[in-house]
Amino acid sequence: MYGEIKMTTLEIKDLNVSIKDKEIVKGLSLKVKQGEVHALMGPNGSGKSTLSFAIMGHPRYQIKNGSILIDNESILGTSPDERAKKGLFLSFQYPSEIPGVKYSNFLRLALNSLRKAKSLEPVSVIDFHKMFKEQIKNLGIDDSFASRYLNEGFSGGEKKRSEILQLSILKPNIAILDETDSGLDIDALRIVAENINRLAKEENIGVLIITHYQRILRHLHPDFVHVMVDGKIVKSGGKKLAEELEEKGYSDYVKEVIAE
Repeated sequence: MYGEIKMTTLEIKDLNVSIKDKEIVKGLSLKVKQGEVHALMGPNGSGKSTLSFAIMGHPRYQIKNGSILIDNESILGTSPDERAKKGLFLSFQYPSEIPGVKYSNFLRLALNSLRKAKSLEPVSVIDFHKMFKEQIKNLGIDDSFASRYLNEGFSGGEKKRSEILQLSILKPNIAILDETDSGLDIDALRIVAENINRLAKEENIGVLIITHYQRILRHLHPDFVHVMVDGKIVKSGGKKLAEELEEKGYSDYVKEVIAE
């Protein structure tokens, strides 16, 4: 008799996050399960990126109150590396360039590090390159990516596709995608969104995508849409909520927060 497949849940409870004693995230609660796609939308300065860095354990961001849980276990105090081994993934809004480190070597090392944490055999160079070629084909990426240095000389769009490529190969349980739609033209936006949809449904990856705009959600199929203003989620709903935001903007929600 087979046991039930364990489904990972990322849960944020009453979280307060500060930078240099300035409170940015203010009592936020959110739950993301494997296979779900959540869109977190809001105006500039609402705390969306701060939330993503706090979830991954960036030392600059101080947790003043609340908790971040993976399957009901607190990950506060753990390193970003330990959080990655627990199945979390963060794509950066502005990925760093790392000269001298080949992209494919970096990605194979990252994959085998995660496999080692799960007591799995490492993927061979030959098997990895087969996997790599399959995934770059899905994303419409040139074969030269394998020999390029990590993010060096990448256009904004290439950096975003690169991070979805990492997501495709590393297959985390929960992925946080910060401004994945920035720097993408219309065709690239569609390809990236289609691959996020595929990974959520076929690979059962939970996705929290952070964005200002509704345009990527025309191609993406979010199960939940959340509006974040002044460090708090002020409204949650389905895809229709994103369409309303595209039409009306955030001004009504900002006015409500100011009036409180």
